[in-house]
Amino acid sequence: MAKDYYEILGVHRNASEVEIKKAYRKLAIQYHPDRNQGNKEAEDKFKEINEAYEVLGNPEKRAMYDQYGTVDFGNGQGGFSGGGFDFDASSIFEEFFGSTFDDFFSGGSRGKKRSSSYQGEDLKYTLEIEFEEAAFGTEKTIKIPRLETCHFCGGTGAKDASSVVTCHDCHGSGTIRMKQGFFSIARTCPTCNGEGKIIKNPCDRCHGRKRLQKDATIKVKIPAGVETGNRLRLRHEGNKGLDGGASGDLYIELKVKPHPIFKRQNSDLICEVPVSFAKLALGSEIEIPTLEDKIKLKIPAGTPSGKVFTFRGKGIKRINSHSKGDLHVQVNVEIPKKLTKEQRELLMQFDKEVASSLKNKEEHSFFEKIKNLFSA
Repeated sequence: MAKDYYEILGVHRNASEVEIKKAYRKLAIQYHPDRNQGNKEAEDKFKEINEAYEVLGNPEKRAMYDQYGTVDFGNGQGGFSGGGFDFDASSIFEEFFGSTFDDFFSGGSRGKKRSSSYQGEDLKYTLEIEFEEAAFGTEKTIKIPRLETCHFCGGTGAKDASSVVTCHDCHGSGTIRMKQGFFSIARTCPTCNGEGKIIKNPCDRCHGRKRLQKDATIKVKIPAGVETGNRLRLRHEGNKGLDGGASGDLYIELKVKPHPIFKRQNSDLICEVPVSFAKLALGSEIEIPTLEDKIKLKIPAGTPSGKVFTFRGKGIKRINSHSKGDLHVQVNVEIPKKLTKEQRELLMQFDKEVASSLKNKEEHSFFEKIKNLFSA
């Protein structure tokens, strides 16, 4: 079952952006890991709240979620920025009052450094699939390069445990405080970048970066009905996070190969079939291909070239639906490029007979109008 993000944040579906943001802030502070250390349920709830706000807090994603019930499919317009979604309870406080009030209300007691864990970056991969695979769905196995936790140092970035020492500038707090008159302002320590620790001897393999690039093999399930530009989101399949941070996401952008017979328009299929003049004039029955089988098309006598016949439900399955689009078959007269002498004589004789017959009054009238136009 798809998650109800409105229910997670405790807001109604017509809630304004301000109401959604207010509900998110309240819940994020309540379930923040810093306030619920060791509480797995609170940690899962916090991740769920972030996931909900990431969608409902973005107007485009919210509109897609309201329409399709998911944001894992969407027309890829532009790229996406790397980096994960991070949150700190103090950021909400600072957003309302500013960092200069930090010590004023806490009495200078806030010495704990902010969390040094960072979510991994999101990744993007373009996957080309066959027309039929897009129509019926498939499963693909892909190989992507991504950053994994360095297993030589366990993600510490240090050669050994003794190589990690407390920062001498911030004394492990991760922040440097500067007094300006009555207030005290906290800034991220530039020496340790807010981590509170310094690596004296970096790992020989990752050189202190804590991650190494490796090829990852991933299975991708592609639902029926996708088309070029749709994106699939694979959670936590991006780069690994730092210092216990969550992994980023992997976005699969789909590119569908063209079909030799069919053209696609949303969930409908369009097929142009060449038919001889005789079959259109006399009427006939021909076989028409579909993506699954063959069907018979009865062409009435006197059918004009360009006539479109529609077969309901013979198109492509719609995403998040059990219904299918239609198949539109356009019959076009086939003109032979080369004729034998006998064929030319027969066609000329046929044209003369038609021109002189009463059945060709419309054509005769048309040429009479042209004659009168130039003789005026």
